[in-house]
Amino acid sequence: MTGPTSARAVRATRALGIAALAAVAATVYLGLWVTPPDVVQGDLARLIYVHPPVAWVAYLAFAVTALASVLYLWPRTRSLAWDRLAGASAEVGVVFTALTLVTGSIWGRPTWGVWWTWDARLTTTALLLVLYLGYLALRRVPGQPDTRAKRSAIAALVAVVDVPIVHLSVVWWRTLHQSATVLAPSLQPTVHGSMAWTMLLGFVAFTLVYTWLLVHRYRLETLQERLETEGLSVALAERRAEAAEGTGVAPDQLERSADEPVASR
Repeated sequence: MTGPTSARAVRATRALGIAALAAVAATVYLGLWVTPPDVVQGDLARLIYVHPPVAWVAYLAFAVTALASVLYLWPRTRSLAWDRLAGASAEVGVVFTALTLVTGSIWGRPTWGVWWTWDARLTTTALLLVLYLGYLALRRVPGQPDTRAKRSAIAALVAVVDVPIVHLSVVWWRTLHQSATVLAPSLQPTVHGSMAWTMLLGFVAFTLVYTWLLVHRYRLETLQERLETEGLSVALAERRAEAAEGTGVAPDQLERSADEPVASR
């Protein structure tokens, strides 16, 4: 689609990307050169400006997937656009969940002495990654668009149950993982001063990155569906042309005859 609306959308997306890049750069600068080292963990604690924001984006992405799935299942708002949004957000969420596990392992190695342990938070996060990888695999199973969208939406709502379990695992079970520093149930963050502001900027920066990636992934999903539809139309036109050559009937007449109902005898 071309025109003023498309041009405005491109400019808005470009501005969003520039804002995300600037916010990430500012987070890196403040996190590495401005904020002081932690009293206990030293410079290792600078990962706090990346690890919690990345985990937050994973939560956000799967929440958007669940909301879009509900809107698709609700008859009044049923549209394949919601299904595309759910799939696009889940793909971005899987990337950020993997980054959560990687940055957590980098942080855990010098802190706990191991790259991985079957801690409640780590185990439930790994399960979350597997659940949404399964969700994405389910979306690739061939089928009618409506049928595929419906079963994918149900799977997304089942998988999202693990999100609050991941977040509250440090409260419900005794774990090596430290308790929440910002999104704590008590709503009392344990980070203050310049470290708190830098972490907040990290949350904003990675949320902007998520939004930018989501926009592009949704557009790609729309283009893929359009390509499949147009490809099917081209294939049908070629088949009609081949049939016309064999019967001597014009392709447009074959198309009209295929659309007409068969008369009862």
